[in-house]
Amino acid sequence: MTAPPERRPRRPAGPRSATRRRFGTAVRLAAALLLVGTLYAGFAPGMQGAVADDSQPSVEDIAKGKNLYETSCITCHGRNAQGVPDRGPSLIGVGAAAVEFQVGTGRMPMARQEAQAERKTPHFTLEEARWIGAYIQSLGGGPVLPTESLAGGDVSLGGQLFRVNCSSCHAFGGEGGALSSGKYAPSLMESTDREMYAAMLTGPQNMPVFGDNQLTPEEKKAIIAFIQTLQTDGDPGGWGMGRLGPVPEGLAIFLIGMVALVFTTLWIAGKS
Repeated sequence: MTAPPERRPRRPAGPRSATRRRFGTAVRLAAALLLVGTLYAGFAPGMQGAVADDSQPSVEDIAKGKNLYETSCITCHGRNAQGVPDRGPSLIGVGAAAVEFQVGTGRMPMARQEAQAERKTPHFTLEEARWIGAYIQSLGGGPVLPTESLAGGDVSLGGQLFRVNCSSCHAFGGEGGALSSGKYAPSLMESTDREMYAAMLTGPQNMPVFGDNQLTPEEKKAIIAFIQTLQTDGDPGGWGMGRLGPVPEGLAIFLIGMVALVFTTLWIAGKS
């Protein structure tokens, strides 16, 4: 029998081989991260989806907005819109959409800090509100409203989305409802299409933000179309009672119907 060949002991890897292996691992890891990032950017909607329009405001609009800001907003929001403690939050990054909503609906400027900013007669015109929004947009970017028409959405789809995402606060008829700590979800009966789109895009006060990751632009338009239908349609069943649902209807039946029925019974008994 022949003796098995002797195995030579492996020589330990030198520092050059270890460095080469570490470098190769780092290169493979970087390539994998680059591939994953490229695929995500190509197929998933990015965070910039919340910005509905990339158009830049004109220099003239920014200058006009800056003048209005410095005369009416600087006291609470600071010289560079960085905010003032106990007066007003920073406006960096809120975008032109938030400014147009708050200023265009009269919620801003506020006379004092309250639980909720209520809709009032606007202090500025809609054009002036857009100028202020252009100035704030130039400071830190943020969501802006689309330039195309927001009409023509799918009413049926909008009704489904409204009942799932909005009715818990604004009620099924869009009349609004109470929240905690003295706050409330306002009625949508006076809201315009741009106000509703801006509210979904920016999430004012207690409202959550519905970016394009949550609701696509077409779905937002569908919700707007449904709310506009609520605004224009009457109550074919009779007295709407605020469209608050079955609770006021049941109370009306009990207080009015049952009382009328009792008095009618007593009248019949008295006649007989």
